[in-house]
Amino acid sequence: MKGLILALVLALGGISVFYYLIEPVFHTGKTYLYGYEGLILHGLQGRGLVIAGVKLTCKLQISRVSRSDHLLQVQSPKLEEYHGLWPLDSFTPSSKLTETIAACFSQAFKFEYNEGRVGSIYAPEDCPVLCTNIVRGILNMMQITIKKSQNVYELQEAGIEGICQTRYVIQDDSKNNRATISKSKDLTDCQDRAVRNTGMAYIRPCPTCPLKVRNVKGTVMSTYKMKYDDSGVLITFATSEQVYQVSPFNEPDGTAGMEARQALVLVDIKSTPINVPEAQLQNQGSLRYHFSEELLQMPIPLIRIKNADGQLTETLRQLVKNNEEGDTKESSAKFLQMVQLFRLVTLDQINSLWEQFASEPPYRHWFLSAVCAAGATDTFQFLKQKIHDKKLNIWEAAVVLPLAFHFVMPNKQTLEVASSFLTCPQIQKAPMLRILVYLGYGSMVNKYCAQPSFCPNELLQPLHDLAAEAASRSHAEDMALALKAIGNAGEPASIKRILKFLPTFSPAATSLPSRIHADAVLALRKIARKDPAKVREISLQIFMDNTLAPNVRMMACVVLFETKPALPIVAAMATSLLSETSLQVASFTYSHMKALAVGRIPQLYNLSAACNIAIKLLSPRLDRLSYRYSKVIHAGGYSHVYKAGAIWRVYLMNSPNTMFPSDIITKVRGYYANTATDIIEVALRSQSLINIIRQQNIPFAEYDTYKTLKELGKTFLGWKELPPEDPLVSTYIKILGQEIAFVDIDNKVIQQTIMVLTRLLPFLFVQRGISGQWTLPVMVAELRHVVPTVVGMPLELSLSGAVLAQAALSPPLSDNFRPSQLLETNTDIHADIQPKVYFHMIATMGINMQYFQSGLEFHTEFSANTTMKFDATVNMKEKNFKIETLPCHQEAELAAVRSEAYAISRNMEEADSEKKTHILPEGEITSIFNQKFQSSEISSRTESWKQASEEEHRHSVGQRSYARVFCRELSSLGCSACLSLKSRNSAFLRNTYLHKLVGELEAKIVLKPVHTDADIEKIQLEIQVGPRAASKVINVASSGSKEEEETSLYENIKAKLKKILGIENVFKVAKKTRHHKKQIHSKVKTAVTDLWVEPSANPLSSSSSSSTASSADGNKPEDKHENEEIRQFGKKHGSSSRSSKGSSSSSSSSSSAGSDSSTICSSSRENSSGDKHCSGDSQYPNKQPNFLGDSKPPILAAILRAIRRNEQPTGFQLVLYADRQPVRFRIQIFVSSITESNRWKLCADASVINSHKASGSLKWGTDCQDYHIATQIATGKFASHPAMQMKLVWPKVPSSVRRTARWFYRYLPGAAYMLGYSQRQQRGPSRQTTMVMALTSPRTCDVVLRLPELTIYNRAIRLPLPFPSSAGTLTSMLPSPDWDIFSQTTFSIIENLKAHCSVSQNVITTFNGVEFNYSMPVNCFHVLAQDCSPELKFLVMMKRLEEAADLMAINVRLASHKVDMYVSNGRIQLKINGVQTPTDVPYTPSSDASMLISSEKEGLSLKAPEYGIDKLYYDGHRFEIRVAFWMAGKTCGICGKYDAEKEREYQMPSGYLAKDAVSFAQSWIVSEDACAGACKLQRRFVKVEKPVAFDKKVSKCFSMEPILHCAEGCSATRTVPISVGFHCVPADSTLNPEEEQMRLDQKSEDVVSTVDAHTACSCEQQSCSV
Repeated sequence: MKGLILALVLALGGISVFYYLIEPVFHTGKTYLYGYEGLILHGLQGRGLVIAGVKLTCKLQISRVSRSDHLLQVQSPKLEEYHGLWPLDSFTPSSKLTETIAACFSQAFKFEYNEGRVGSIYAPEDCPVLCTNIVRGILNMMQITIKKSQNVYELQEAGIEGICQTRYVIQDDSKNNRATISKSKDLTDCQDRAVRNTGMAYIRPCPTCPLKVRNVKGTVMSTYKMKYDDSGVLITFATSEQVYQVSPFNEPDGTAGMEARQALVLVDIKSTPINVPEAQLQNQGSLRYHFSEELLQMPIPLIRIKNADGQLTETLRQLVKNNEEGDTKESSAKFLQMVQLFRLVTLDQINSLWEQFASEPPYRHWFLSAVCAAGATDTFQFLKQKIHDKKLNIWEAAVVLPLAFHFVMPNKQTLEVASSFLTCPQIQKAPMLRILVYLGYGSMVNKYCAQPSFCPNELLQPLHDLAAEAASRSHAEDMALALKAIGNAGEPASIKRILKFLPTFSPAATSLPSRIHADAVLALRKIARKDPAKVREISLQIFMDNTLAPNVRMMACVVLFETKPALPIVAAMATSLLSETSLQVASFTYSHMKALAVGRIPQLYNLSAACNIAIKLLSPRLDRLSYRYSKVIHAGGYSHVYKAGAIWRVYLMNSPNTMFPSDIITKVRGYYANTATDIIEVALRSQSLINIIRQQNIPFAEYDTYKTLKELGKTFLGWKELPPEDPLVSTYIKILGQEIAFVDIDNKVIQQTIMVLTRLLPFLFVQRGISGQWTLPVMVAELRHVVPTVVGMPLELSLSGAVLAQAALSPPLSDNFRPSQLLETNTDIHADIQPKVYFHMIATMGINMQYFQSGLEFHTEFSANTTMKFDATVNMKEKNFKIETLPCHQEAELAAVRSEAYAISRNMEEADSEKKTHILPEGEITSIFNQKFQSSEISSRTESWKQASEEEHRHSVGQRSYARVFCRELSSLGCSACLSLKSRNSAFLRNTYLHKLVGELEAKIVLKPVHTDADIEKIQLEIQVGPRAASKVINVASSGSKEEEETSLYENIKAKLKKILGIENVFKVAKKTRHHKKQIHSKVKTAVTDLWVEPSANPLSSSSSSSTASSADGNKPEDKHENEEIRQFGKKHGSSSRSSKGSSSSSSSSSSAGSDSSTICSSSRENSSGDKHCSGDSQYPNKQPNFLGDSKPPILAAILRAIRRNEQPTGFQLVLYADRQPVRFRIQIFVSSITESNRWKLCADASVINSHKASGSLKWGTDCQDYHIATQIATGKFASHPAMQMKLVWPKVPSSVRRTARWFYRYLPGAAYMLGYSQRQQRGPSRQTTMVMALTSPRTCDVVLRLPELTIYNRAIRLPLPFPSSAGTLTSMLPSPDWDIFSQTTFSIIENLKAHCSVSQNVITTFNGVEFNYSMPVNCFHVLAQDCSPELKFLVMMKRLEEAADLMAINVRLASHKVDMYVSNGRIQLKINGVQTPTDVPYTPSSDASMLISSEKEGLSLKAPEYGIDKLYYDGHRFEIRVAFWMAGKTCGICGKYDAEKEREYQMPSGYLAKDAVSFAQSWIVSEDACAGACKLQRRFVKVEKPVAFDKKVSKCFSMEPILHCAEGCSATRTVPISVGFHCVPADSTLNPEEEQMRLDQKSEDVVSTVDAHTACSCEQQSCSV
């Protein structure tokens, strides 16, 4: 046992000694000579692709000078470039760049090294950062962390990449005194990672997403071989290999990679030490990579700066020259070069160049655009100086300021310049510039504070000061500006300032406009990214505060969901919605939850699950709300394969005061890997905009009605009219989550703008014309992600893009032109418009420094170029329009998209020797896979490839190419349009999207001239409207004959028109076809007749098509058994159509034999017994001719022709005929060639057959007989529900249409399943599709779609708008009796959108559709409907008469008119201002023609649309009123507020919400004098008679609202119980409700009790003084 213990002790002692000696050391007095090699390669996976790289080789001398200080001398450095196929090609030495690098290694470096760890590094004072980082890369190989008790372990180790997770494995070879150490690093798991991101402040990472979803992955593996003896441990050999893989599409095989290798080999040990440098060395920090403070090099060819001023001048001149020549590609390249040069020059040099070119407009805008895009401190300072010195006009400043603030690099210097912008006098004087500067400053603060955890308060102070000053002065515009700028900054330190503008947290903010509250809520959105918990708490309180405006609470809902709340908060929101009184808020929140629930974004998984649970609780109450309520529209998708997606949302926030949304916010958000970006957001807010649209100048305040309503309001406790709302239109735009501009337009600005535009537009755009050339170059993106490599050089992933937009217009109209000439005589317009757009995007991966570049570049270009040069002649008097343009004389590229991938190598010292090669090399790459055995006796023959002129395919192992051209010739116009597709990619190596993009891709649309027999001089389009249309057609046919002056002799030219258009041939063939088809019909009993000839005998009619379908289906055994589910579907919704009675029973039975309940029977006729007959065309005999030209002239003629030299013109002509009969409307269109030899024609015919049926037909081909499509729309019944049937028949269509149909069929079942539709495989007519839509309720419909091989159906589909569910509407709202179903449907939809209020007997239906019973007290006027807006336009009151319980009288106050309608002696009487007026003659006041009173049916109707009353109907027993759209939210009374808030319908005059309908209606009784008036009811506060114990104290309680009681001296003969709220006070309180009644509505409601309200009185003992 003792021996075993001794052995263990000795073993452990040996291990500890070993680990003590394994730490590498360098001995004093010795110099260690190493050979070093560093290599970096960039390329894609797969052999045969070009890669680029660099290699650095040198000798190292390391000497120890003290206990921890060591010297490093780099000798004989050599830099080589690699560009080619690895490893076939060789490295190319770069001698000049080697000399540059060798210069900085002339002196030794000092570093601290102790126990295998590298400390501080010291370098010469003027040593470039590149050389210092290369030294860091070398010393990084010596960084070893040894644990003395383990040989396999993990730890966080510092290195050139930062502090990263590192794993060690130690293997000891004690026999040979050697050890091998292996270590590996995970570069995605670093605490203090060395990385630089620029331009990515607006890209939000997802901290909760799984770490495995990464598009950039990296690792480092190192191996050390150590030799140890008694003197210590020595590193004899070390290697390091670093790999970065970038997968843009998250494909395992589709990656671009960077591989860095290092090798360190001990060569010799000398006794001669290194000389200590005489110069003082500067501490350069630790081993962690150091990024240069200079702006990074753009991914463009390197520029060697010799004379910056001269180079900028030359570049600018070339840029303008290229732009004038139309070379957009070269202009874009020169623009990027200018941007790079501006980053390198000084402020004085920029000013010198400005003085040279400021006075030349072609150079000025290019100069300013490049200065903005440079983003340097000096360029930013330059712009500030020029604006301060008034060298830029306001429009130039408005363009450059947003660009400058967006692209400037945020640092302390640029932020100081930005703060000086805020106080610039010129900025303060211009409101537009002031807005742009404050918003831009907020964005700069956001970018600067994106990385640090703490943001200095002094940066936010200017924004906080603006908010405080605006609040003290109650300046709403500055409040909005401050809140929006604070929102752009997005710092949690601003939360306290924001809360001061929210009534929930600051009572002083109650008086602020609701738009300020909304802006304050939206300012929290960006803060939620840094402090989501705090913002979640605040937004939840705002959402729950029902005293706030609905739109403010909806904004809080948006902010709350952006904080990604957990399930408990979502459940709390759902619970509150169950009792929410504002349906606008409830609908918006529920709709938002539904949008989130269907999302598939990984970042929102938890929120989506919580919303799924919430909507199950809320769907019974909120799932069927109409369009009047706020909604969230959501669309988007996410690919889990490629980890990318996008969503589009529209927030529609309706206001109770408008019919349509008052706030609309739409946004697009993109998701990529673990990040999210708000791409664009646009919002529009409108307030009282309808008042501007109305543009009424009626002096309502001067009328008696206005004064009467003012006095009436005083009789109602707490009544107050709605506050006035100033018309306001506000809009803002956000790009990448930053608000860059907003505008608030009030009534004054709108009126002035309309006035100015009305007066100046005709002169600006017509008289003076628009002439000039505009060019706008913009840098759209510059994103960079830079990480170090182990060699010490940076690896950059970047994305840069520029857009160049151009437009040229010329020439303007003549100076003596008058706008009135447009209506008098010919107007000639000459225009030359040349818009161009060029977009260039560069994605790079590699080394990108000011000394050299090496890596991969991906270029994508998009260009669009259109030249429109034309002459136009407009003759409004004769309704003639003619435009002429030149034909295609040369090939023109309209649009093109190109993509190319290169491997590049550049260096500063040899700027002209750029190496830029396609990653996919040209030509074939030999491979043993496609080699053939060749006999030594017989030589192999080369394979010939057959190539076509328009289509070419090449597939080989070496590369894959594709080329195809699709052309469409218009020989008559002398041009052809071609789509060219070309591709040469590396997908043969790996079938990934990245490899498919690597190579050359091109897609372009080109216009090419077509060779013709005669040259085309010009192309002319002429349009003639009116009676002269026929003469234009004849003029074309007669090849230039003189235009006829009169067209009255239509009968003489009718035959010529038929001949010209080829109509005779069309109808001759059609007649023969019809005769032949009738014979087929008699044999086969089918109904495939010609829809063109006989619309009345159309097979798509509701009766004939039903029987046809049934007979056709009866011959097919597979269709004998109908789908049971569809049959039950029809039975569930009503009786089957086979159960018809009377004379129609046989026909309906045969109709339903094959199709059961899916048959539609038109409801146009019904006999006296109630039996319905299927309406055929016999109801309306066909009196129209086949060709409308036989009875009517054409109403429009359009001729497109090519004018040829000494030849007949060629082209096409279109002729339009229309028959506008009230019952049967019909239109015909003929398109034909004007060349006599060409018989191609297109014929279209559409007609309304009767009031329940419409049909259409389209034919084309030779004499319109090759192809045919027909359709029909019919109304009728489906399962006893009103229904519409749409049928499509295609007897013959082109093959391309059939291919499209087959493609559609492939995806239709899956799409139907995803949308929740049921389906069944069932064969039907092979060339026919039928869709039936049955209206089961005003908001739901059933749909059955029958395709040739598939039937799809669904039930209870929600409709966006209410549709009429029956043929009729309210009796008083019907239009003229000769209307048809189509106009009826439109009319009914509009009527359903308007607000109706009706009173019939004791049933009252409010504007919001709430129905309740209420028995009116006799002789007491009730306010039914009243204008509660500040205009006080009308008042409608009603009372019940004593003569009969079902009779009522109404009183209408309108302008200066008092209208009484009542019943006397069984007849309706009318009084106007107390004067009896006859009812059989329409009455219109002589002083005010806007009111009309007339008799209608059994009553009277009143119309006053300018006062808000569309129609009022009264017949003694029934009352109906319909108000205008713009009265939404502006009414009050028993009919309600017309605000769609049904939960808040019972609002009393004071705004207090009544407990029941009776107390609500009684609150609107108009009080009268108890002695003089007929109504004896008065309002009084009620006190609980007996003491109550409230809050553990004896209290007395008073009603919150006064209750109806009989007047003094009268006793109640009838009462009704009502529920009333009470406010309780201590029993000894002196509260007198009569004196303090105006304060009770502000008190708390403590008790709810039932009391009796008086409804009838007996006043026998009433004493009234005479």
